[in-house]
Amino acid sequence: MFKQLTALAVLMTPVFLGEPAQAFQERHSFDVSVTIPIEEAYVLPSEPDWMGHDQVLAWDLATARLGRLRKNFDVKNINGGVTARLGDTPYLLSGRNRIELQVLFNRVPLTLDATQVLSAEEARPGRRAELEIAAIEPPDGYRGGEYYGTVHLMFDFPAP
Repeated sequence: MFKQLTALAVLMTPVFLGEPAQAFQERHSFDVSVTIPIEEAYVLPSEPDWMGHDQVLAWDLATARLGRLRKNFDVKNINGGVTARLGDTPYLLSGRNRIELQVLFNRVPLTLDATQVLSAEEARPGRRAELEIAAIEPPDGYRGGEYYGTVHLMFDFPAP
């Protein structure tokens, strides 16, 4: 028992002698979230960390062409197929210059009208489908500038 008290006294000595105690502290905060899909039907990005961030279509200096954006989604509907459509016409804009975009989902071109992108047979067990966004070169070619745009995708799960 004496050894225990001695050890405690030695540990407390710097405090009693008035020596400044130096404490360093580092803190980190971050958000945590999860999306648990409804078992019956979902369309979710396979890599969710890209959503909500600007996606860059890379400019190829050698060919003077814009690259494509490709991302995968996990898709399922146990009650039927899956349709998709665009919520608005997709394009990139820089002042007066505009670049139209072609959007494909599961290799199916999307428009403002709903189009079947997975049949009931494909959607029932679930599968991975690719989203592809590509620039359509303007008739007078690409013009320099900073271009921005938004692509709105809408998915529906029609009843059989």
